[in-house]
Amino acid sequence: MNLRRYKNDDLEAVAQLYTESIHTNAASHYDVAQRGAWAPRPPDLDIWRRRMATLQMLLAEEDGRLCGMLGYEDNGHIDLLFTAPGCARRGVASALYCAAESALAAQGLNELFTEASLVAHPFFLRQGFEVVEAQRINCRGVVLPRFAMRKRLAPCP
Repeated sequence: MNLRRYKNDDLEAVAQLYTESIHTNAASHYDVAQRGAWAPRPPDLDIWRRRMATLQMLLAEEDGRLCGMLGYEDNGHIDLLFTAPGCARRGVASALYCAAESALAAQGLNELFTEASLVAHPFFLRQGFEVVEAQRINCRGVVLPRFAMRKRLAPCP
């Protein structure tokens, strides 16, 4: 697996991975209406272009295929973490997360935070995050449950 930074020509592949990940990997936790509100088909590339401009994006590739992505802000906010259908539970998310945490810790941050879906919640717990608050947000008129989570980073000895 190869980790690399996002490039502008990755836009369509990133939007597609996000959409397919939600519609496939989240099917056991969110119903059709929730998944449709969260990730409309087809994805709006103008919205994605604006979103990518605000994030530091790491991509995971395997044999030239996009397998996962993680987007974060310099303030420690993990905005998105998704794996492609077929790449889940193979260490892709862990590799992306470790790279992002290392980069953010190197900037001197002492805390990370995220809003984790029902699917991502167990992953973030395993990474040492704690739940700050269970949330129910309105997304295009549909309620989606999620968790506000945070992790304190320990300074290196």
